[in-house]
Amino acid sequence: MSTNKIAYICSPYAGDVEKNTLRARRYCRFAVDQGYIPIAPHLLFPQFLDDDDPHERELGLSCGNALMIKCHEVWVFGRTVSSGMAAEIEQAKRKNIPVRYFDEKCEVVENA
Repeated sequence: MSTNKIAYICSPYAGDVEKNTLRARRYCRFAVDQGYIPIAPHLLFPQFLDDDDPHERELGLSCGNALMIKCHEVWVFGRTVSSGMAAEIEQAKRKNIPVRYFDEKCEVVENA
């Protein structure tokens, strides 16, 4: 891979964690196939932080926000925008990081 562009992957995690994890992995693969380096905090931080513990969840979100400033774009996947995703989208907008929207099939959504 010869890229230096980084895409922050924003997609649902809570709820059906197993299915959402598989989807996030697919979204990361899609980013790689597009020539981007994917950053998916919701695949990393739940490995050692408890997403069901409010304090640890907040810590994970804060860590993700710290990584976001290194990203060139935020890619939002799916029809459902969770509260965590909404916070990430707002953070991207505050930091003037372009936000792109995709459906579950990784197709661009123009009117998101």
